[in-house]
Amino acid sequence: MQTVSIHVVDIAHGRVARGMKVDVFHLEGTDATHVVTGTVGNNGVVDGLNGHHTLFEVGVYELRLHVGGYYRQLKTPLPSPAFMDVQVFRFGLADLSQHYHLPVKLTPWGLSCFRGA
Repeated sequence: MQTVSIHVVDIAHGRVARGMKVDVFHLEGTDATHVVTGTVGNNGVVDGLNGHHTLFEVGVYELRLHVGGYYRQLKTPLPSPAFMDVQVFRFGLADLSQHYHLPVKLTPWGLSCFRGA
């Protein structure tokens, strides 16, 4: 079973955030170890995670969403510096037999992320 899936929707434009870069890091104390980098696909799901359940272990992770870069690609007017450039969301994995789905809804000015079904 896939341990983690991430789905990103750009609610400012009413579409999935296709092309947005997403990084996942594993946190241990003050160290952050890169786990995987993916891109939001046509279906809104971040590629690079499918079939990589062995990348994850019990612990704390950090999702890094490259929001500013995504909106710059769309030529969305942003201030300099952007209000949200790389947005970070920390989450914990306690039970690897479960699936952790992280739906993200975003605009250039804010986002919502939670554990979905």
